[in-house]
Amino acid sequence: MRVALTCLVAASAGLSLAIISISKILLVIAALPILMSGKRSVVDGVQLHKMWAPLLALIIVFGFATSLLWTTAPMDQALGALGKYGKFLVIPVLLVLIRTKREATYVLVCFLGAQTFLLGSSWLLYFHVPLVWATSNMASDRYAVFSSYLDQGIMSAVMGAMFWHLKTLAPKKSWYYIAIALSLLAFGGAFVVFVGRTGYVIGIVMISLAIFWRLPNRYRLVAVLAPPLILLGAFFSIEKFAQRVNFTQLEISQFSAGSGAATSTDNRLDFWKGSAEAINAKPLLGTGLGSWATTYNKIQQLRYPTHKSLPLGGNPHQEFLLWGVQLGIAGVLLLIAFLVAVVIDFGKMQTPIHRAGLSLVVGLFIACMFNSSLYDAYIGDFFCLSLGVLLVYGARNRGALKLQ
Repeated sequence: MRVALTCLVAASAGLSLAIISISKILLVIAALPILMSGKRSVVDGVQLHKMWAPLLALIIVFGFATSLLWTTAPMDQALGALGKYGKFLVIPVLLVLIRTKREATYVLVCFLGAQTFLLGSSWLLYFHVPLVWATSNMASDRYAVFSSYLDQGIMSAVMGAMFWHLKTLAPKKSWYYIAIALSLLAFGGAFVVFVGRTGYVIGIVMISLAIFWRLPNRYRLVAVLAPPLILLGAFFSIEKFAQRVNFTQLEISQFSAGSGAATSTDNRLDFWKGSAEAINAKPLLGTGLGSWATTYNKIQQLRYPTHKSLPLGGNPHQEFLLWGVQLGIAGVLLLIAFLVAVVIDFGKMQTPIHRAGLSLVVGLFIACMFNSSLYDAYIGDFFCLSLGVLLVYGARNRGALKLQ
């Protein structure tokens, strides 16, 4: 039952939000007896508490829970936000529940299998094949299966890198080539199937990193040319890509001239400006968990009395600013510390896992720069589950964790 639950939660990252929510609840319930017993998990002779990522995940949840004491948001909204950040608990829970390399392999295979199913479903929708399990309201025109085209564009770009770097771990030669094919399909999904601009950026960076690591050390400086070359190639060969780039440039120009419409870029720039003002007003403790919309509405109403209040569950589409508004400067530093902690943990592992993990962290960083990707339900669950699955596989894989 323990292994089955961890496999279910790993697979849920490629399924519907309802399955993700149910599987997380069951996973936490299964982990409670072990956590309450005080038993410490050991990874190849290294105790689990010496890994940084699970510790930072617990600190994050504790930090947000503590901010309930001073939040300016309604308590029901604050508690709802706490539930969203509870997804960080998946990382330490997976590391506690998975005990052997075989179990970790099962979990990784389930995760990659579900992502393959999601990727294949998106391509089928792209070729106008109706799918009864495609529940997204964007399935028919934006080819998103369960969530949005933005989420799946980001996920496809990240999975392209993960398939590429993990291919060398394939036990059979045929699986090696299947992983390459899936990587190409995933990158193709990010650039061709979906129109999310964040996915474009992450895809370019993922490919550039792969080229950088592939080149000999003496030629790696040349890899700095990869991003602009990939950008130009995509711009002149993919019509959707070129349209979205041109549209972004137009939106930024209109916002700078003060004539912006209610577009995604214009809204983001407004949200970011208001968030920066909120952080400046409360830099030490912030305004508490779940308070972004309340704080932003207050700032905008003082400036524009006719401002129409945003829903309480809104966010600034920028994770660092969101944490800064809620927890002050410490919140921004806490998110940076978490990313650094994950990089340190992946740095102790074998090269394929290290590179896949580092690509995942870079993808998460970029996503957080343009969206509230950890706060949002579907994409946030994907990133936390991806980190947890890859960390547990690297930790349980004999020889994958370098002893120091």
